[in-house]
Amino acid sequence: MKEIVLNKKKNGFLVLILSILAYAFAAFLCVLGAATTPWLTVIGGLWLALGWMPWLGLKVIKPQEALVLTLFGKYIGTLKEEGFYYVNPFCVGVNPAAKTKLNQSGDVNDGTQKASLVLSASGAQVELANKKLSLKIMTLNNSRQKINDCLGNPIEIGIAVIWRVVDTAKAVFDVDNYKEYFSLQCDSALRNVVRLYPYDVAPNVDTTGDGVADDGSLRGSSDVVANRIKEEIQQKVTQAGIEVIEARITYLAYAPEIAAVMLQRQQASAIIDARKMIVDGAVGMVEMALERLAEKNTVQLDDERKAAMVSNLLVVLCGNHDAQPVVNSGSLY
Repeated sequence: MKEIVLNKKKNGFLVLILSILAYAFAAFLCVLGAATTPWLTVIGGLWLALGWMPWLGLKVIKPQEALVLTLFGKYIGTLKEEGFYYVNPFCVGVNPAAKTKLNQSGDVNDGTQKASLVLSASGAQVELANKKLSLKIMTLNNSRQKINDCLGNPIEIGIAVIWRVVDTAKAVFDVDNYKEYFSLQCDSALRNVVRLYPYDVAPNVDTTGDGVADDGSLRGSSDVVANRIKEEIQQKVTQAGIEVIEARITYLAYAPEIAAVMLQRQQASAIIDARKMIVDGAVGMVEMALERLAEKNTVQLDDERKAAMVSNLLVVLCGNHDAQPVVNSGSLY
């Protein structure tokens, strides 16, 4: 479906003024017909009864709004520029997603938005929803999803997607409900991309698909992951006339059932790294001590005594508690 923009119908004020003048003239005919010829009253009465029909073709378009029009089921065009328009009174606005409310900007009513008009007749209620499409930039924030990463660990992740409608004809006619379609494609793309990455950096994991292990991860490569999610969504929603501007990860954490275990794993990894650093430093200090003793000939130690000295120094330097030395007042041997 190709979009047709109607820009040459900004004559709403002219039609409104002419219709009001026609009403005044019809009233004059009724008065004149009552005094002279009855058929003038008939003509004036007909216009007074049917003269409101042209007003059905008056359309007001605000900035960043659009109205898709059909005439007896045929798409005739879209009003996209702000202004006061007059179109065929039998034209009908089409917006299948008018009543769809998502967790996004433009759909959440904070109390400042006006409610839709509700008509009641014989106990039945008919809600007249706004058929105009918003062309503003909106932010979709779907609920958090629980997804397994490439290592099988369940994580919870949430994204915010900034988007807008760029082709009203595709949005209305090529998909059933463009809002629900877009929300579903966001969830699907998020699952497809997250399954390719580990939560944290892991060995022998290829996240780019080039056959070479890399350091990609959800926690460390959030910008890369978000851009990949954006491209995945854009491929799916182009046919719905939607442009994805940006996608960002808003929440990332291990699922509650494994959060405690993963925390212990991270703590153990941190302890191992700290111990490794302590041992490396202690070995360097022992080597320096032996070299200094050998340079100044402070004391002559054989291999057995050197091994004992190294053992004692490592115990002192690598221990979790302060050393409690024992003073030997006798001979070394």
